[in-house]
Amino acid sequence: MLNAIDISSLQPHPKLDGVDLVIIKASEGRTYANPLRRDQEKAVRGAGKQVAWYHFLWPGNIQAQAEWFIKCADPKAGDVLACDWETTTSNTVPSCADKDAFLAAVKKLRPKLRVILYCNLDYWKRHDTTEQCGDGLWIADPGAAAGKPRVQHPWLIHQYGIRNNTDVNVVNFATVQEWKDWAGAPAPVEERPAPSGPTPSPYTPPAFPAGLAPGNSKPSAKPLQKALRAAGFLQISDGDLSDTYGPRTRGGVGRFFAAHPQFRSKGQPNDVAIGPMGWAFLFTLAYGRK
Repeated sequence: MLNAIDISSLQPHPKLDGVDLVIIKASEGRTYANPLRRDQEKAVRGAGKQVAWYHFLWPGNIQAQAEWFIKCADPKAGDVLACDWETTTSNTVPSCADKDAFLAAVKKLRPKLRVILYCNLDYWKRHDTTEQCGDGLWIADPGAAAGKPRVQHPWLIHQYGIRNNTDVNVVNFATVQEWKDWAGAPAPVEERPAPSGPTPSPYTPPAFPAGLAPGNSKPSAKPLQKALRAAGFLQISDGDLSDTYGPRTRGGVGRFFAAHPQFRSKGQPNDVAIGPMGWAFLFTLAYGRK
């Protein structure tokens, strides 16, 4: 079984060691909100514990109480919501009909969340007439050993005592994952590691040198020859590089055009004059695809 505690503003800094689930008081009646609930929630979630919320029910004004509860709790996916059904500080008793209506109202407001009932042994055996406990029974029976409440009805949580001024409970699940599956907690999003090192910048080929053409030596044909060599279209040593766009360079350009004919001038099957688009593609092929 799992271990749980339930807390209110009376436990501003609860001890979370060994605790799997924390049930936080969110609200009471139509106007009271636990002023510490957000700080408590932050601490509980930060410690990796499961979260549930409870509302202390008063007689009447059921829909307003349900709406106030949801507003105060602001529950997240996988949180569980509970109705605390017991005698109020004014010594009034919400009826069994009030309890049933509240459970139904909260479920309607948050249909994807589990909604459960908290009450003590006396309320369950002597005040309840419907056995309506929503998605589960949270029973207070401090006179019984942990996990052995004196009820015939299936139970979800057993509040069995007080430790360090805090109510302690056991939860009828074997693992936290079973609780999360039952509560509908979303699966964790797998985080992919960011790529190491700087992101490479897109390659930008050098500008096409105006006037580059077969037979010319100005501008120099050496950059073209080096690009043809790097891309695998020309075998030439550094000592044989020449400023002149001669026969060797033409042969390399011809082989480039044979592999990528879209860059050859239309209607000229023997074209060996590279243009700006072919130049840009050749340099990207040679130097930009690493």
